Amino acid sequence: MNSEDIKSLDAENVMQTYARFDAVIDHGNGATLYSPEGKEYIDFTSGIGVNSVGYGNKGLADAVYAQTMRLQHISNLYYSEPYVRLAKELSGRTGLKNVFFSNSGAEANEGMIKLARKYSFDKYGRGRSTIVSLEQSFHGRTITTLAATGQDAFHNYFFPFTEGFRHVPANDVKALEALLDTFASAAVSDGSSAFKPVLPMNGVCAVVIEVIQGEGGVLPLDPGYVKDLADLCAGRDILLLVDEVQTGAGRTGALFAYQQYGITPDVISFAKGIAGGLPLGGFISGEKCSAVLTAGTHASTFGGNPVAAAAALEVLRQLDDDALAGVIMKGEYIKDKIQGWNSPAIGDIRGKGLMVGIPLLSVDHKEAAKACVANGLLILTAGDDALRMLPPLTISYEEIDKGLAILKATLGELL
Repeated sequence: MNSEDIKSLDAENVMQTYARFDAVIDHGNGATLYSPEGKEYIDFTSGIGVNSVGYGNKGLADAVYAQTMRLQHISNLYYSEPYVRLAKELSGRTGLKNVFFSNSGAEANEGMIKLARKYSFDKYGRGRSTIVSLEQSFHGRTITTLAATGQDAFHNYFFPFTEGFRHVPANDVKALEALLDTFASAAVSDGSSAFKPVLPMNGVCAVVIEVIQGEGGVLPLDPGYVKDLADLCAGRDILLLVDEVQTGAGRTGALFAYQQYGITPDVISFAKGIAGGLPLGGFISGEKCSAVLTAGTHASTFGGNPVAAAAALEVLRQLDDDALAGVIMKGEYIKDKIQGWNSPAIGDIRGKGLMVGIPLLSVDHKEAAKACVANGLLILTAGDDALRMLPPLTISYEEIDKGLAILKATLGELL
């Protein structure tokens, strides 16, 4: 089919829930994509951070093919090799304890929330169940993860949202401490026997953060704030949950971005780039929470699927220390190039590794992204003003230069 045939079938048969860019993608190699008619696009999106090792990756394709021919699915009623090897690899490379596998980032975050609430229920009883997240955060599209998301734009239409979520400003540990003290005072004055006075009583069981807020605008948290937040949570037996759905799988130059902040979370979630394009997510728990979820308390039919797990093992094999160092180098190269333009349209570049935010000062970011696509560059938006780059981690410097040349020319056209 040609591009127009595909767009026509989409309009007739698919729910129109996406404001798609005017590009039909047929195939790709490395970080370069092509339409059915052969139009070339440099990809600075990797499918929103998913295609971590690029397109046409032979190692990934061979791993997926071999596992598909051996066993494509068996369910979690039985044991199989790929998921246990993957769990061992993830535990070993994070220093955390054990893994639960799911399919998507939202599902991973829901499971992480369930674990936090059960941890507190088991230890303190009912009532200590509130989850605190940050303003400008994004944690998913389900009813519960929308409630956790700290952006008013997402809090509409689907009422009632799941209860038990509060949002505080990022990089303001005093605001968090004040909220926790408010809950503690309420718990004391209530006199409820549901709270056990083992530690300072509090209705909050967990704080969930992204160390770089992707959808919110590629906004890195201040390292000092992250350390203070972690210490505050540890002192009150409040679990620290880190959403690594977008920042994980090597995106920032470490396997998981929290490793660049000098903290050890109680639980982290992952998805997107972990399996190089196949649906796989999950969460990894530290020792403290490793036995909270017991048989029957949580499940996922496709979680730990053998093919997806085999793909993830190959992605992790490719994301060795040299590859992660290369991610940092490429990110610095991109930032230096853009800053060297001295463009009046561009503010201070944000992000880490190959998670780059480019705030636009005098050009609408959505119009800029649309114009880039027309000129042969796929790029994302984030927050109120930023273009966002999440290219394949394997992108070549030649492809980076091609993409940046298109971006520079496009911004010049729009000024």
